[in-house]
Amino acid sequence: MQNLHKLMMKRIKLISGIFLCATVLMGCKSKNEHTSTEKASKPNIIIYLTDDMGYGDLGCYGNPIIETPAIDKFASEGVLLTDCHSAGTVCSPSRAGLLTGRHPYRSGIYYLQGYKGAHLRDSETTIAEMLKSGGYETAFLGKWHLSKLEKSEKIKEPHPGDQGFDYWFASTHNAYEGPKNFTKFIRNGEAVGEVDGWYCDVLTEEAIDWLTNKRDKNKPFLLIVSTHEPHAPLSPPEEYSEKYNNSTVDSLEHAINYGGIARTEYDISQNKKEYYGTISQLDNAFANLMKTVDQENLKDNTMVIFTSDNGPEHPVNLEESKGEWEAPTRDFCFGTPGNFRGMKRYPYEGGHRVPGIVRFPGKIPAGTTSDELVVATDFMITIANLAELETTKNNILDGTDALPAFLGKKTARNKPYLWVFPTHEDTYFRMPHMAMRYNNYTLLGWFPEKLENETLMDWMKSSVPVKFELYDLSNDPEQRNDLASIKPELVDMIRPLMLEQWIEIRDEGPIWENMK
Repeated sequence: MQNLHKLMMKRIKLISGIFLCATVLMGCKSKNEHTSTEKASKPNIIIYLTDDMGYGDLGCYGNPIIETPAIDKFASEGVLLTDCHSAGTVCSPSRAGLLTGRHPYRSGIYYLQGYKGAHLRDSETTIAEMLKSGGYETAFLGKWHLSKLEKSEKIKEPHPGDQGFDYWFASTHNAYEGPKNFTKFIRNGEAVGEVDGWYCDVLTEEAIDWLTNKRDKNKPFLLIVSTHEPHAPLSPPEEYSEKYNNSTVDSLEHAINYGGIARTEYDISQNKKEYYGTISQLDNAFANLMKTVDQENLKDNTMVIFTSDNGPEHPVNLEESKGEWEAPTRDFCFGTPGNFRGMKRYPYEGGHRVPGIVRFPGKIPAGTTSDELVVATDFMITIANLAELETTKNNILDGTDALPAFLGKKTARNKPYLWVFPTHEDTYFRMPHMAMRYNNYTLLGWFPEKLENETLMDWMKSSVPVKFELYDLSNDPEQRNDLASIKPELVDMIRPLMLEQWIEIRDEGPIWENMK
């Protein structure tokens, strides 16, 4: 009997052991399956696009005056890009390039939306359309500037909903009337009327509401937040601007560089607090959005890209600007491109080298810096690869996968990139018409002068660069020493690449009837 009892106890222990092992194995399997599911889930994407923010406008990029604690903290959690560029040197082209992964001139966005009828055509495939085909939910909030959003019998251009966005709350242009209590937002095709608050704060509230209440939480998502700030006109709350109204700020002004571009002859220094305060207001708005991302447990599986649409704006002489609306409001623009030459519109570095910060916990090492060239047209391919989706085969893309750069590695770029702004008004802006990067060098080119009886479209569609400048950015980031006459053999080697790339892009772009 005693032996039988011992035998039964042994069997119970054996069975218990087997059961325990099975339980552990099942638990491990369950855990592995859960982990596998997590790893297999597609990442969420947030793109935070500021307007006219300069490369040197943030604390993490060395600004000695402006306080940006939230963005600086964000940079410490991801990678700070030192060679990040917008797709264009002015609003609409840069936005078209970011959304399509294509040089904006392929899409026909040569200047600004609406100029001679230009708009982003429905035939273009956007990041939103690509992600939506892969099961993503998509939202666009803020400045669109790629088509006319207001309803009209005469003008019917594709809106964000036609370009792949399930939800949109946007304005056609800037907040020309001022960023406070804006009256021209349109939500999913319907005019909203006057909103209470400042543009960037209203966008934050809208983004938070969409993230917490309106989206399908069973789907991965794309959210683009496109601010008006710090584009002129500027009028931040006094709590932000007054913190910069003191002698300490005045004493630091000597350290600020404005791209080597001549500013106004009259004193506008009393306005600088409005610009600095706007950047701090924007920093707070971004902080509130990131707080919601954390609260919704989205941080670990969300790649957030923070960048700008082009370099900073600068004041112009009232007489040279011909009395345009923006001349007096631009007296408030104190954005800086850091040590780089040029500002908004200029193909020099300061016109398109912009802040670029990317956070993706567990994927991108925190607190890192990358010196690799990254262009906003890279986002399409980078996001497609992360989401394991194919980009459209119908359109030529001009980007590359930038994820290696985010990880501190080298990228493989199979063709150079061109930044183009074909102004023909030499009395307004004296600048080259395009720039192309070739390793550490940048080649700049001028078109021939536009003839008086020549249309703008004919001039641009027939022109190629005829005059050149060459700079070595590795030892001359301020682009002070033109090497074209010193290294003519290098110019002769790079110039055919510029001409080939430009002619291909130029010839693909559509001809807008109003530009003839």
